[in-house]
Amino acid sequence: MSDINLNNFDLSTLSEKDKAEIRQTLSGEDQKSRLQATVHSLTDTCFRKCITSTIRSGKLDKNEESCMANCADRFVDVSRLTIEHLQRLRE
Repeated sequence: MSDINLNNFDLSTLSEKDKAEIRQTLSGEDQKSRLQATVHSLTDTCFRKCITSTIRSGKLDKNEESCMANCADRFVDVSRLTIEHLQRLRE
């Protein structure tokens, strides 16, 4: 695979359709990146909060498993409520 150097690429030579496609692709990549960061943060936060023992068998105990599920559910709930609130503020 060859390296592509875009530092000296003149974007003004692109058509509006190509520019729109690049913007859409970059927006999608940004969304994926933010989602991955959110999942990482959720996993880290819930793991630190819920996993209190040494995992020896490759499985969580029942309390840890329940805590992880509840932690993830609350995170999703708060995220949903935040998005709904921000959407109402836009209106």
